[in-house]
Amino acid sequence: MLIKMNGISFETDKEMTILQVSQAMNINIPTLCYHPDLSVRANCRVCLVEVEGMKQLQTACNTHIHEGMVIETNNERVRQARKTIVEMILANHDSNCTTCHSNGKCELQGLTEILNIRHNPYDNVLESEPIMKGNPSIVRDMNKCIKCGRCIEVCNEVQKVGAIYNIGRGKDMRMGPAYDYDLSQVQCTYCGQCINVCPVGAIYEQDDVKEVLACLESDKQVIVQVAPSIRVSLGECFGMTPGTLVTGKIPAVLRKIGFDKVFDTNFTADLTILEEGTEFLSRLNNNGVLPMLTSCSPGWINYIEQFYPELLDHLSTCKSPQQMFGALAKTYYAEKINVEPEDMVVVSIMPCTAKKYEAKRPEMSRNGVADVDYVLTTRELARLIKVMGYDLDVADEAFDAPFGITSGAGLIFGASGGVMEAALRSVYEIVTGEELLNLDFHDVRGLTGIKEAVVTVGQIDVKIAVSNSLVNARQLLDKIKSGQADYHFIEVMCCPGGCIGGGGQPRPTTNIVKLKRMEGIYAGDRNMALRKSHNNPAVKALYDEFLIEANGQISHQLLHTHYTDRQPK
Repeated sequence: MLIKMNGISFETDKEMTILQVSQAMNINIPTLCYHPDLSVRANCRVCLVEVEGMKQLQTACNTHIHEGMVIETNNERVRQARKTIVEMILANHDSNCTTCHSNGKCELQGLTEILNIRHNPYDNVLESEPIMKGNPSIVRDMNKCIKCGRCIEVCNEVQKVGAIYNIGRGKDMRMGPAYDYDLSQVQCTYCGQCINVCPVGAIYEQDDVKEVLACLESDKQVIVQVAPSIRVSLGECFGMTPGTLVTGKIPAVLRKIGFDKVFDTNFTADLTILEEGTEFLSRLNNNGVLPMLTSCSPGWINYIEQFYPELLDHLSTCKSPQQMFGALAKTYYAEKINVEPEDMVVVSIMPCTAKKYEAKRPEMSRNGVADVDYVLTTRELARLIKVMGYDLDVADEAFDAPFGITSGAGLIFGASGGVMEAALRSVYEIVTGEELLNLDFHDVRGLTGIKEAVVTVGQIDVKIAVSNSLVNARQLLDKIKSGQADYHFIEVMCCPGGCIGGGGQPRPTTNIVKLKRMEGIYAGDRNMALRKSHNNPAVKALYDEFLIEANGQISHQLLHTHYTDRQPK
């Protein structure tokens, strides 16, 4: 098939859209509602092009090429049409860019530069309304919404949650929960995928930077934990390539900011493997409820509590690594340094907006003292670093003891399939007493929706599955309900790609970016001296000094929990 674009011939035997052809030819066609990982909607009309023989301009994102097509992507007619469309969007938009959470990352803001919009001939007709922030995780500012529909697509198709829809018609049409409720009033998992795809600043995380700054200037002991995936994504906020490992730079800059101790959540990821692996073996050997489902992802926990509460017995009782850390920090570590739990502030750096909600769950506190006090997303951490006058141009430093010695198994928790792979590395050796020579379980890696494998552990062929995102979790849960699931162990991660694709990660978080972050995760794992959780000497010392045994009495008091039927009645 031969076509001509801007006078340049292009030949292909594939069925392609005009936009896909332009991308292959390195010709930029501006877009706004289009997202590479979502269905094409052609709502915004910003990608208009001129096709010879057609009176009306055509949208490049959903118009397919045909033999002999002649296309102009940037003549005066096209440029003026695009400019007028964007000007009309701006006329119904809160354009206070300087205080917007998406300032510098806003796609609409970028279009004003591309289209050379310096003055808007249309008066602003926006009817301002209150910002909706009635939950711990996600803020919605409909004054910024451009009605592109991306949030609806990701919520209903990628995640199959259905917390937000099109409401109303015509000029009154808007995106949000039914009856304009806050997200706390509907079945929302707080996964934050709507934030990741929003092209403007209409959806963003609850910002706790100010509160953390106040704690750092107080007399309290302020400690911080850093999740596995942060080290392959934070660099993007400072101009680095996605997947760049900045492991040693994180503790260095956090110490400069003023945190008393900087710990690694990889430690409690290793601990999770010992607790969860022991729980799995107990279920396997004692006719327990199978398949066992992992419980590390708080968005996933919110989902099963609200949509499949009848399957809660399948969930591991383990808390997430974030909450295990908080529980140990305010007991084991507080005793070590002779600090009362109420005089300690635990801050988490997480890739996840659902972690903010998780930290505030009543199950995650003791005697009125929360285990984790504040959760900052990767984006918030970048803002905190910049507010304090620093960047990542610092010499590498190590994390602090005792929660600073970690394994590659803990690190790969940040990628879809990582929890399963880490568990298999330990469960195999604990059961067989033999060294596992090949530590890389490639069958559970990647962005495939559902990954399956059979691993021989001793005399048992253990059938496992990994669900990548909630839409795929739904498929597996339906199989369990119908009695068709013959798995022993299932990993579920709420966000596509796992934590590397979390709702608090730097934008853009496209599939291409996720794969690069995954590469960084696995490269880090390969280069670590320790690659198995059960070989972590600091975890062994924790059991010797404090916990006594995995899944024992103390562990169940601190590291395990219960989950609740929250399905609307």
